[in-house]
Amino acid sequence: MIKYFNVEQASGLLPEVERLLRVAVEARARYAEAETVLVALQQRIQMMGGVSVDRESIGRLQESRGRAAESLQTALQNMSELGVQVKDLHTGLVDFPTLYRGQEALLCWKLGEDSIAYWHGVNDGFQGRKRIDSTFLHEHRGSGAH
Repeated sequence: MIKYFNVEQASGLLPEVERLLRVAVEARARYAEAETVLVALQQRIQMMGGVSVDRESIGRLQESRGRAAESLQTALQNMSELGVQVKDLHTGLVDFPTLYRGQEALLCWKLGEDSIAYWHGVNDGFQGRKRIDSTFLHEHRGSGAH
């Protein structure tokens, strides 16, 4: 079941969402770094017909990649359990489902923003986000206490 948030409820979750998002962004970067090195090593081995490799280094890289993947998965799962939709880890973009005039909409927040100040329709995406105004505040709602 989808959780719907009003601005106040979503704003109350921002400290935890920001913490989890930062963990996810960092884990994604660590994973990508380890993966890049491992792929480069694999290509080098294939091109040279086999070379002597430092198995301990490769093992450490694989472990690092595994830990990063686990950390990323846990952070994403925790945000999902809160009801938050992660849209873009590269930019730190998340949405909080809400109801506006009886239709599903999304409160939009990006890492680095001070507060939740934008919303958009479910099919509008980031480019279609609009500033939250008094009409929106009056006519949107969540689905209960979170």
